[in-house]
Amino acid sequence: MHLPDLIPVGISTSKSLVVTPELTVAHHVPTLPPVYATPNMIWFMEVVATGLVAPLLPEGWVSVGAAVNVKHLAATPVGFTITVTAKVAEVSKSLITFELEAHDGVELAGKGTHTRAPIELKRFLTGVERKAQSFGG
Repeated sequence: MHLPDLIPVGISTSKSLVVTPELTVAHHVPTLPPVYATPNMIWFMEVVATGLVAPLLPEGWVSVGAAVNVKHLAATPVGFTITVTAKVAEVSKSLITFELEAHDGVELAGKGTHTRAPIELKRFLTGVERKAQSFGG
């Protein structure tokens, strides 16, 4: 598989979600404010990036996260809509790097980069199973 032939640099997509109480940091740590939690923002960024390239990969292939570099820039309250845009910034022989932005309708809430590595799912799962068995799991 020659990744640069499959994934065009510059393609992008956006997806939105409404911030619910379950997506706030206060849901996990009640003494903290009820605003969109950084781990949930990063999770949604990964979801959007994954969805952008998944249909372009060969059958039996998926992408897995390899790196995340994100800044959480602004607090977003419950009820606001977060829109994440993922854009393919670079494609190498084995990695796809995305530029990401999260906007809450008022301001830029987060931005950064995320790198994913396409893998053959069956081969990957065989390795995971081998690892689990070596541990006794």
